[in-house]
Amino acid sequence: MKSDVYFVEVAANDAKERRSGLLKLLGTMDPFSAYKKDEFVPVKLTIGDSQCAYHTSPELVKSVVSEIKKKKARPFLFDTNVIYKGERLNAVDHLTLAQNKGFGHPRTGAPFIIADGVFGQDGKEYEIDSEYIKKVKVPSFVGMVDSLVVLSHVTCHILAGYAGALKNVAMGMCSRPTKQVQHSSLKPHVIKETCTGCGLCIDICPVGAISLARDKACIDQTKCIGCGECICACKFDSIFINWGEDTGIFAKRMADVAGFIISRFKNRFFINFAFDITKECDCISTKKEKRVCSDIGILASKDIVALDKATLDLINKDEDVILREKPQASYKGMLEYAHKKGLGNLDYNLKTL
Repeated sequence: MKSDVYFVEVAANDAKERRSGLLKLLGTMDPFSAYKKDEFVPVKLTIGDSQCAYHTSPELVKSVVSEIKKKKARPFLFDTNVIYKGERLNAVDHLTLAQNKGFGHPRTGAPFIIADGVFGQDGKEYEIDSEYIKKVKVPSFVGMVDSLVVLSHVTCHILAGYAGALKNVAMGMCSRPTKQVQHSSLKPHVIKETCTGCGLCIDICPVGAISLARDKACIDQTKCIGCGECICACKFDSIFINWGEDTGIFAKRMADVAGFIISRFKNRFFINFAFDITKECDCISTKKEKRVCSDIGILASKDIVALDKATLDLINKDEDVILREKPQASYKGMLEYAHKKGLGNLDYNLKTL
């Protein structure tokens, strides 16, 4: 059976048009009709790193929050801490960044929390039935509330090729230990012939796994957590990952983690914002970041797999944009595996509004 995916085309870089399109979509779908008075509703989003300018805007977030409040429910915004260096490594800096970027209560209409605690270690741990990952640790509210809203700004991604709703849930809704486990098969290696010993990878490594040996970078595989930040930092293409094998496992782990998380909610609603689509994800992109295609619009569905598949089909309508920008294509295997595991459908009805 096909799943419904709703789509509003927004081709202009205009805040009013984007908000109008979002409100049209929400008005047509009425996705929050099942919400009960005073129930807590978590709204997942990412604010991007400090230099990122292309994340989901506070104004669009406020539109979603306002619609939820019309049902007398109590929405709150949340994210979790990351595993690499930066202003989202702990809750104190993360919250400060959120305020500075306009995600405070005055502009969004809802409080913003860091759901895995000060250092990203808080949460509940569960055993799951997966060949690729045995335990997951998630924020404590997962399984305690009925509803979940996920807002995702679509981008390319250094490891998955594509980042949308599935990646937002899998990586963004777990505590740091589970983030590290999902990355654990991705062990980068240094190409000694082209390494200049500049030290950029050393500076960015969050666990001190890289050092210089005879003026060349050297990665301690026992310390490496596979976050991939060294690949982004290297300006000489001197660090590589076995894309053909390693990222396939990474993608399946993400699908299994996402599957467990969304299974804990009765009412699930996902929105993909497919504009300002950059070559790198919101964690590392800047104002100068290359945008890989024209703005497409806003898509929404209760089916996370169908939503990401429809988004990808629109991005790649004229050519395979993702493959052009990122040589790895593990997102395809992730969607197929997610469908096989029952997370959603690959077939969909695209309802254009």
